[in-house]
Amino acid sequence: MKQQIIENHPKYLWFLMLSYTVILVFCNWFAARIVHIGGFDIDSANFLFPLTYLLADMVTEVYGYKHARRAIWCGFLFNVILIGFGQIITQLPSPDFPNHNEAFDTILTANIRIVLASAVSYLIAEPLNSYVMAKLKILSNGKYLASRILLSTIAAGGLDSFIFSTLAFYGIIPGIKLLYFILTMWVVKIIIELMILPLSTTLTKKLKRLEGLDIYDRKTAFTIFSLNAQYHDSENEFKGT
Repeated sequence: MKQQIIENHPKYLWFLMLSYTVILVFCNWFAARIVHIGGFDIDSANFLFPLTYLLADMVTEVYGYKHARRAIWCGFLFNVILIGFGQIITQLPSPDFPNHNEAFDTILTANIRIVLASAVSYLIAEPLNSYVMAKLKILSNGKYLASRILLSTIAAGGLDSFIFSTLAFYGIIPGIKLLYFILTMWVVKIIIELMILPLSTTLTKKLKRLEGLDIYDRKTAFTIFSLNAQYHDSENEFKGT
């Protein structure tokens, strides 16, 4: 029997994708600002970045990996715009009255390496986060939501911290300090995820009830190079509880 494509239009998916993209752009802007707290150095965006994992996990759990993949590409697109526009405006002439354009241009110029490093780590770690989330959901038959959220963050957060820090700060942060920097970023991501875990699970369960969706990616081709987001009704296993 021919399966029907899910025709309902999610009410809140647009807001999750918008929030995901905006937070990601914020992270790339603030990542150049290193802070020193409790004896450890860390980029300031690391306190905000775990929210992207929260949003990606919610999208994957409720709407499916295919929609999370679209959110990932949306975030990537606007980061490309951020890079491109930033490079254009730094080449435009400044007015002859006193201003702070030179300082602003210096920040944007320094930030280009940060954004490029973030783009590379992002295109590797974010799909991994959603992939782990979707696969663990199938293996656990939808149980242990909190554990699945945490495990996906541990895997993706570790890979993201290593790739991003190495590409962005190698040669800037010396030797062993770079290793400490990577480990600190990873641990902070996990700690923040643990702190917001009750909120993550509560919102995810409520979202399932509001949308009437609980997608399982049993038939999904887990490639990042696709924008297909169609699901059949058999892939929605929402039980109304």
